[in-house]
Amino acid sequence: MKWTRYLRSWEFALFALLLLELGVLGLVNPVFFNLENLLYSTLDFTHILFAALPLTLVIITAGIDISGVSVMGLASITLGLVWVAGVNVFAALAVALLVGVLAGAFNGFFVSRTDVNPLVITLGTLFMFAGLAQGMPALLDKLGFKAYGSAGLAAYQYEGITGLPDAFIALTEGSLGIVPYPFLAVLFFAFVLSLLLHKTRFGRYLYLIGVNPKAATYSGVPIRRVLVWAYVLSGFGAALAGVMLTSYFTSARADLGGDALLPIITAVVLGGADILGGSGTILGTLLAGMILGFLRQGLLALGVTNDLIQVVVGSLLILAMAAKQLLHVYGEYRLKRKALSSRDGR
Repeated sequence: MKWTRYLRSWEFALFALLLLELGVLGLVNPVFFNLENLLYSTLDFTHILFAALPLTLVIITAGIDISGVSVMGLASITLGLVWVAGVNVFAALAVALLVGVLAGAFNGFFVSRTDVNPLVITLGTLFMFAGLAQGMPALLDKLGFKAYGSAGLAAYQYEGITGLPDAFIALTEGSLGIVPYPFLAVLFFAFVLSLLLHKTRFGRYLYLIGVNPKAATYSGVPIRRVLVWAYVLSGFGAALAGVMLTSYFTSARADLGGDALLPIITAVVLGGADILGGSGTILGTLLAGMILGFLRQGLLALGVTNDLIQVVVGSLLILAMAAKQLLHVYGEYRLKRKALSSRDGR
């Protein structure tokens, strides 16, 4: 019975779609049949997964956080500036992650304490964090701190803060066997978040808030605290994505991750999370993110432009939302038919 339910699940459909996609791409380009090359290509989209996985928790509560792409850039430039100041690069990494946590807490505080739509709040912080990331180097430079490094402003604007230590760059260049470290980190992050969502009281609270916030209040759920922590995790994931991008591109820049918003949200929605709250899984988001990532790799290999890829991803987002709605309507129809059959049977 459990296997039957699993085979009918959205996650199994995504897994089957992922295998089908890889099979088709492999026929078009045999590189996709090489496991080592396939795993190495995940480096191009692990930042999407790092940001999308914790965003799932936020969307389950019927919230949204679109500021993550700005948090990526803010975390990246924070890491670079702290390192330029003479701090150990891994201590700078910790500061960058702390910035992500604080950004998430800032979002969570205002979402939980006001009746303002989370989309409006995080739209505001999207611009606020981006402006802070872009303006911080110039402000520090005017205060006498050589934020641009020895090469000056022109070099910074072209390539960001470079010269980061090899030990930091190895975070994305190293691997365990044929599995890159970032992909291993994504799998571990997904495992932890999945346990948090499905095996703890915190996870149950997230679903309850998304389904019925009034019932959650009457049940004694600490809604404000739960929401703040959900957004904190979202900010942490975005900062982690920014750190990984910094290592991958060997440069700290304020604009890293700026084009990731659409694939991040699409991964969560395609993964099965209802934008109205109450449903979603970490496994679904992970599989959907991989589908989108490999699809992008395949389309690029075929010579498709980035603009057209954006069209494809946007179309997938619309189709995913439509499919979820149709499944919901079909599910209600089946329940009604079952209820009528039971009544007629009596």
